[in-house]
Amino acid sequence: MKQLITRVDDELHARLKARAEAEGRSMNDLVTEALRGVVQKGESRAEWKRRLIAEGKAAYVEPPARVASLDEIEEFSSGWGATVGEYLDWTRGEW
Repeated sequence: MKQLITRVDDELHARLKARAEAEGRSMNDLVTEALRGVVQKGESRAEWKRRLIAEGKAAYVEPPARVASLDEIEEFSSGWGATVGEYLDWTRGEW
């Protein structure tokens, strides 16, 4: 096994350290995985995305078959304005 030494700025180091701690792993593990992903051969962007989804590291939401028109959205949300406005009036001054 080889050891790699590199220089990174303080902000990047802090972000890497925080992420590794948040994920309960070492910085070495986090950086090694990132570097492995960069040099992985034969993996297209689509394959990379599928792999991350399969590993639970990314989420994918199927786009809707049809996007609602502005008129449909306005009709669907009709009447929300007064309720939202009333709630905002009720909470004003509590911040």
